[in-house]
Amino acid sequence: MAHGIKEWPEDERPREKLERLGSAGLTDAELLALILRSGDPSTRQTAIDLGRELISHFGGNLRELGAAGLAELCAIKGMGLAKASGIKAAFALASRFQARKLERLDRFTSPRQVFDYFHHEFRDTRKEYFLALLLDGKNRIIRRVQISEGSLNQSIVHPREVFSPAVKESAAALILVHNHPTGDPAPSQEDIAITRRLKEAGQIMGIAVLDHIIVGDGEYISFVERGLL
Repeated sequence: MAHGIKEWPEDERPREKLERLGSAGLTDAELLALILRSGDPSTRQTAIDLGRELISHFGGNLRELGAAGLAELCAIKGMGLAKASGIKAAFALASRFQARKLERLDRFTSPRQVFDYFHHEFRDTRKEYFLALLLDGKNRIIRRVQISEGSLNQSIVHPREVFSPAVKESAAALILVHNHPTGDPAPSQEDIAITRRLKEAGQIMGIAVLDHIIVGDGEYISFVERGLL
């Protein structure tokens, strides 16, 4: 029985399949194998075997794999610091790619579009982040600003932290976005109070708060859609 990938038929090897079919033609385990490059020689385990083991270890959930720490990855048989670092780097690059895409968007036209963009970034994090998207007079995105990291409260999400960059960038409006790591996007009383406070501050400054979108696990809440703004 062939154990090494080099012994496999050419059309079944991940690199050759990638060249022939593109990334969409590879399984998750095969894509991981390209990052890992080798398996565990002590058990004659191939890189694909190790990729499958990684996926199985995290219950088939790539999000859990992406959120795993180096120590957790290194504890899996066949893994080491180099392989674990490669996995972490791949997920970090994917997250940064999503963030860079925002720079090329003309505008967000619906709450769903905001969710579709940000849930890729937030789904692997265990922290709560609060962002402001600064918009020009035609609702085109100027840039994003991170306001806070951690549980929200009115002392952290202060109007000056939100509107200072908006004034600097001559923004005409903004969209508030934050995530709930619990996965439930239902707004808390603190979320509602902060949003109302920021809306009132924006009215005074002439910078409209167009929406506040809370990103959960596979779902979102729009304050505008819910009649909360």
